[in-house]
Amino acid sequence: MQKIDTHMHCFRTRPLAPHTGESTYFMTPEEVLAKWDAYGIKSGILLPVVSPEYMGPTQTNAEVLALVREYPERFSWFCNIDPRACGNSPNSDFSSLLRTCKDQGALGLGEITANLPFDDPLMKNLFSHCEQNGMPVLFHIAPQQGGCYGLVDDVGLPGLENALQTFPSLVFIAHSQPFWAEIAQGVTPQNRNQYPKGLVKPGRVVELMRHYSNLYADLSANSGFNALKRDEEFALTFLEEFSDRLFFATDLCAREEDIGLSFWLDAMHEKGRLKGEVYRKICWENAEQILFKK
Repeated sequence: MQKIDTHMHCFRTRPLAPHTGESTYFMTPEEVLAKWDAYGIKSGILLPVVSPEYMGPTQTNAEVLALVREYPERFSWFCNIDPRACGNSPNSDFSSLLRTCKDQGALGLGEITANLPFDDPLMKNLFSHCEQNGMPVLFHIAPQQGGCYGLVDDVGLPGLENALQTFPSLVFIAHSQPFWAEIAQGVTPQNRNQYPKGLVKPGRVVELMRHYSNLYADLSANSGFNALKRDEEFALTFLEEFSDRLFFATDLCAREEDIGLSFWLDAMHEKGRLKGEVYRKICWENAEQILFKK
């Protein structure tokens, strides 16, 4: 049991769904650990959700830290800060809070779900403080501003590219459909928040990862797994080329979900199609060396 799940959410008491009131979404620690044990996952990183755009429950840093302290051998954590916190100002000083969280073991900041453009002064301020304090950021990209959650960017990811240029020492960990759709060409405003099919002609994600060494990505959710399984031959070359900057992750939310990525990576490795070195880096070594800095 080796894998490290770098993108996970968990609640001590399963929260009520915002519309139905049914407690069916998100898992308790016990349910998460049962899933992990079944799929060979040793440990993982919990991510608080603090921004109101997310259409479900929010969670404080203190709540997540309490779970980490309850299961210190299995859970680690990222802290999270809404960029509008502490005065809703581009001059807000987030460093004190970041240092406090870092002292309590926080490995980075995320998942960022605020529905603001990458170049919004509030976002640039948050990125600046994370860069100053050596805190990687994990973010969700949204297809539009309004009616959804995640950082706003256009087709081609110009906002992300500008952020990568502006904060060259900051580790950016990308996630979500509008990011992974851009692994291939042919992305449109209509299909970028979906799960495209078909063979991959390398797109903007490949270009950006080749040009910016501070761009990383997690392979979580159906968005990350779909980017691989849609074209296995391309996926294997992609994983090898960027093996130093990809993280195994699940983003499991509901108890009924499975972890197809875990099965796929195991199968590719067992068949000899995914090199052992690449498999180890993605499944746990990158997390240890980049996030845990072991």
